[in-house]
Amino acid sequence: MELIDTHTHLDFPDFDSDRREVLAHSRALGVRRMVVLGVYQQNWQRLWDLVQADESLFAAFGLHPVYLDDHRPADLTELGDWLTRLQGHRQLCAVGEIGLDYFLETLDRERQQHLFEVQLKLAVDCQLPALLHVRRSHAAVIATLKRIRLPRGGIIHAFAGSREEAREYIKLGFKLGLGGAATWPQALRMHKVLAQLPLDAVVLETDSPDMAPAMYPGQRNSPLHLPAICTDLAARMGTTPLLLAEASTRNACEVFNW
Repeated sequence: MELIDTHTHLDFPDFDSDRREVLAHSRALGVRRMVVLGVYQQNWQRLWDLVQADESLFAAFGLHPVYLDDHRPADLTELGDWLTRLQGHRQLCAVGEIGLDYFLETLDRERQQHLFEVQLKLAVDCQLPALLHVRRSHAAVIATLKRIRLPRGGIIHAFAGSREEAREYIKLGFKLGLGGAATWPQALRMHKVLAQLPLDAVVLETDSPDMAPAMYPGQRNSPLHLPAICTDLAARMGTTPLLLAEASTRNACEVFNW
């Protein structure tokens, strides 16, 4: 069973003590490729150095809305420079992690929106997909994506929206990222949505080191858990782990043009 982890933060210090072992073990379990997403300017070089040392890793660069207060105006210019300089490189795969977060009320929504739109336009200019963080902001994100159309689409990370919102994203050319959150017994609304999602619209992810699945409560999440996530979600979607893995891998390859 071949898997692709479409959303990780393997550059985070959580993995400093055993990163090499985690990567080797993950590959042995069938997780052949992993995407590592940047969240602020200060981690882009560290992320790129990590990716360059391992051909199974792929990089995305972005300015995450949760770190809004850490971003400087010059960071958007620098992001454009990074994307332009690396355009066409085999291991540059997307703009991300970007988006809107309305869950944290202290984050200024106007500033978030500006940051989001500029980065979407960079994705368009650089002909890259976008990896989106969407928390309690589906309506605003969908409206923005209808105004700023991304030819390459992208992925809605940790999708937890309604069937109708799923349909809107799919129409806009986006895949829906599914991971550990949907494995928890209390995610009843999401379980109903999962049963109605088409296999050609989903990709699998971990969000390592965060969002551990129900099978590993309180643990550091990692790509090692992706096979177990796949097995759990396949049962909820009325399919087999092998078919879900094949669909997710095919969909991820479509998004990233692999």
